[in-house]
Amino acid sequence: MQTHVENHLFFVSHYRMTYSETIDYLFERLPMFQRIGAAAYKADLKNTLALCEILGHPESKFKSIHIAGTNGKGSTSHMLASILQSAGYKTGLYTSPHLKDFRERIKINGVMIPEDEVISFVERYKPAFEEIDLSFFEWTVGLCFDYFAKEKVDIAVIETGLGGRLDSTNVITPEVSLITNISYDHMNLLGNTLEKIAGEKAGIIKPGVPVVVSEDDETSHVFIQRAEEMKSAIYFPSGRSKVQNVKEDAGRMVLDIEMDDIRYNNLELDLTGNYQRKNVIGVLQTIGVLQKQGWEISEKHIYSGLKEVKHSTGLMGRWQRICVQPLTICDVGHNEAGIKEVVQQISKTPHQHLHFVLGMVNDKDISTVLKLLPADATYYFCKAAIPRAMDAMELKDKASTFHLNGQSYPSVMAALKAAQSSAGEEDLVFVGGSTFVVAEVV
Repeated sequence: MQTHVENHLFFVSHYRMTYSETIDYLFERLPMFQRIGAAAYKADLKNTLALCEILGHPESKFKSIHIAGTNGKGSTSHMLASILQSAGYKTGLYTSPHLKDFRERIKINGVMIPEDEVISFVERYKPAFEEIDLSFFEWTVGLCFDYFAKEKVDIAVIETGLGGRLDSTNVITPEVSLITNISYDHMNLLGNTLEKIAGEKAGIIKPGVPVVVSEDDETSHVFIQRAEEMKSAIYFPSGRSKVQNVKEDAGRMVLDIEMDDIRYNNLELDLTGNYQRKNVIGVLQTIGVLQKQGWEISEKHIYSGLKEVKHSTGLMGRWQRICVQPLTICDVGHNEAGIKEVVQQISKTPHQHLHFVLGMVNDKDISTVLKLLPADATYYFCKAAIPRAMDAMELKDKASTFHLNGQSYPSVMAALKAAQSSAGEEDLVFVGGSTFVVAEVV
């Protein structure tokens, strides 16, 4: 007969963490770049290689597409996943950061990884992974690779977290690599010139693996040189493509695209924003490379996949309308290139007055972004609920030096409520400046 103490020990040894306890463990016990910044960044792949060894090398058990770039990675990844799903392939999708639920990062055919899978994985590998001191991102990559291998996905779209060359995902050998665009972001980690940043992103180009570069710009020579070294075919579709007859309405975009000898008429996307025109060209070229490799993807799959990106993958936060009256739109664009696109899109959206709910992080040079914002808007400064967020009063003071005026608020939702209360019927409320601000309103 077991004693009370024995019963207690039995309970303790068989105690299972809940999902929320598991997520708390990952967030609080492990450094995470999105929360604490540069301290979480590890400048080598030693840990990732060690975890792959522990897991039995799941990264080699499924086909993949690898995506890097400063902006557009998320939209591009989701578009590709939607097309592949439409073609009938069991498709894994790995992206970051998440907006609402950690499990958004790891999906198969648009369905998030089950809570139980996350709990079991953490419980099983906790002792071994603590021994090699994994970061949050390394844990997550291990979970993703293990889950996709176990579920036998046909192909997985894998987005880098930061950079490329030293990113934890950069242990895969994909079918094709895709680099979206290069802009200033994370300069303290990736370098302070566009050439250096491009060099880090170019690190995903593998020997003999074709690479698509969505935008042909001043950094193109970096990718050409790397592709030559790797003996990889390289494609720059933007110079060979024409985008025409673009119409946007009610959260959808219809456009004609001519690429080489192929013409897509009335191609419909359930995504809007000028930047999606650049992203979709990279997507179409990547699909073309896959078709040449023997993947069975028809024009019908391309049309149906692009028409239902949000529905089939769960993408959020890309020029997303969250309220009709007053018209309220949010977007996760947060660096110089992303904000340029946002400001351009705002200018093309009919409105009388702009109410801008703005929050930013405290470990970047925000002056490059603030100088781009319209001075004739009313600002509602706020702080997202993460340690990296800049204090709302500090942001207000910095913004005032760029003639951006408004009030500070104790939370994102308080700022949004104030903006919507002040907005007239013909006004526009925009929420942005940080992914973490958008996460609180979608």
